[in-house]
Amino acid sequence: MTILIVLLCIALLIVLISVFKINAFISFLLVSFIAGLALGLPPAKIPASIEKGMGDVLGSLAIIITAGAMLGKLVAESGAAQKIAQVSMRVFGQKYIQWAMVLTGFLIGIPLYYGIGFVLMVPLIFSVVYRYKLPALYIGLPMLAALSVTHGFLPPHPSPAALVVQFKADMGLTLLYGLAVSIPAIVIGGPIFSQTLKSIIAVPIASFSAAERAEHDLPSGFKSFFTALLPVILLAAASFLPLLMGQDSSILPYILFAGQPAVVMLIVLIAATWLLGLSQGKKMTEIMGIYGEAVKDIALILLIIAGSGALKQILTESGVSNQIASYLQHVELEPLFLAWLIAALIRFCVGSATVAGLTTAGIIVPLMEQTHTNPNLMVLAVGAGSLMFSHVNDAGFWMFKEYFGLSLKDTFKSWALMESIVGIVGLLGILLLHLIIA
Repeated sequence: MTILIVLLCIALLIVLISVFKINAFISFLLVSFIAGLALGLPPAKIPASIEKGMGDVLGSLAIIITAGAMLGKLVAESGAAQKIAQVSMRVFGQKYIQWAMVLTGFLIGIPLYYGIGFVLMVPLIFSVVYRYKLPALYIGLPMLAALSVTHGFLPPHPSPAALVVQFKADMGLTLLYGLAVSIPAIVIGGPIFSQTLKSIIAVPIASFSAAERAEHDLPSGFKSFFTALLPVILLAAASFLPLLMGQDSSILPYILFAGQPAVVMLIVLIAATWLLGLSQGKKMTEIMGIYGEAVKDIALILLIIAGSGALKQILTESGVSNQIASYLQHVELEPLFLAWLIAALIRFCVGSATVAGLTTAGIIVPLMEQTHTNPNLMVLAVGAGSLMFSHVNDAGFWMFKEYFGLSLKDTFKSWALMESIVGIVGLLGILLLHLIIA
């Protein structure tokens, strides 16, 4: 009955948004209250749960998305996006530009959390799209497929890293196996699948478009790429420098502080204000005006993402993930496939890959130990399952929809299907690896 209620609430959300054309944020609030009552949560606690869900998702994303939008608009308005597109096309050519996006997404996705990587890479995607009049999904989906797969499969991302600990797996072997599984998943879910989406018309967020400038008005290639990639450089340095120094190092706390995403984005905004603003002859008032317009452009996106967090919190507190796990834990199936299936179903109902992965771990550990299943492959199986079925209760779904200006239908046909493709291809790769190393 609980699962049926969840399915009905998801259907209601889709109907409110697509049929009755109700604003997505309002629809999320309505469905969250209805879901809380229908799932038996104490009525007095439902508003607090909704507020917690909104606060949790905005707490981790608000600064990143807002600062990322400011950076993206400055990159566009200063001409840096135009320069980046010119250099990228000169190096790779239009024929191979998709593979350039895949490689960029993969390298950036390994050290960066998905939401951060998404916000930082969108300006690069749109710079190529606007400059060369190429389909936005054809260019963007391969990069985002790479970001998503690294987030779901590979340590040091939060869910895979936590699963390595819970399953007592080997971090290095898990990463090695994960790389082997990730590559075909990215290729099929990204460049190959995106070939089928050229007919979908995307209208990317206006912040990242700007009038074309004369060559002499553009910033240098170094300034353009350095500013756009500075967040990646700082975050990657903060991830790897602590590995090279002892825990008692006196500068370690400062490195960890400077490596926090919110601090990184503030540092980058200060650097961009000089490199792409003041040093290019812009006045401070003009730069602040650009930043103000960027915030207006993404205000509704923030609210919609907050709404998805509210619904996710209601579904999580209802205990639906534990119910699904308890239904399936005694089913006679190959342990790797069973773990993938449990994670996939929890992801569908709850909307969070991390919740899906960690809930599945608690259920599958005893079975893994009884059957002596390879723990490294089990980490990957749960990770692949947790990427499945991204839809209206997932913040990533709404980020993609709103940034690319898609309808709900087209978001399902592109983003949701891509996520399921990488989850299925990942499972097939894991089962093949299991046959090879068993």
